[in-house]
Amino acid sequence: MVRRAIPEPEAFRELTTFMMVYKFGLAEIRTKIDILAEELAHRGSGNPIEHVNPRLKTPASITAKAQRIGCPLTFDDLRGRIRDIAGIRIVCSFVSDVYTVAEMLTRQPDVNLVVTKDYIAKPKANGYRSLHLIVEIPVFLSDQVVAVPVEVQLRTVAMDFWASLEHKIYYKHDATEISAALRAELAAAAEDAARLDQRMEGLHREIHGPRRPSPAYPRE
Repeated sequence: MVRRAIPEPEAFRELTTFMMVYKFGLAEIRTKIDILAEELAHRGSGNPIEHVNPRLKTPASITAKAQRIGCPLTFDDLRGRIRDIAGIRIVCSFVSDVYTVAEMLTRQPDVNLVVTKDYIAKPKANGYRSLHLIVEIPVFLSDQVVAVPVEVQLRTVAMDFWASLEHKIYYKHDATEISAALRAELAAAAEDAARLDQRMEGLHREIHGPRRPSPAYPRE
């Protein structure tokens, strides 16, 4: 039987400290999102946030990504090159809500927007749509303030539905072995989901009037 090596106490302590900072950063972002959702619901204007899913990469997942991108396994290199150790997915009702929530979050003075990748305006080749942000949030420790990067993914219910099932279709399967016809079908399904988003938002607008106008959000 192969036994897994037990980390040395000092190395284990350093790893715990490294991961703890990202856990705190994720908690800070989650609190901000919960406050926004509750405030909007209290206003009676409708909560644009359907649900929120935070996640923290495991050490094994971090190691795998580091090896994939050729990143040395040092804390400084991991901190500088892997920006999605902490991540949170915000699923919104409509496309306009995605940009509204993103604008509400990133205009807060202690949220520093670092990178924007707008896969709604410019979907990936496979049809994937989502708004990805890398933000930095200050975490106040006992002896220092650490700017922690957090990846924020914002998408609609339809986009989330497609992405979730697309992941299950590919799960534990080499993507290069998927036929061109099946890839085309998945991309067509993503187009169907996008049309559904437009149709449902149009119906909502007819009944309730226009949503809050989408801000001039920075896009790639």
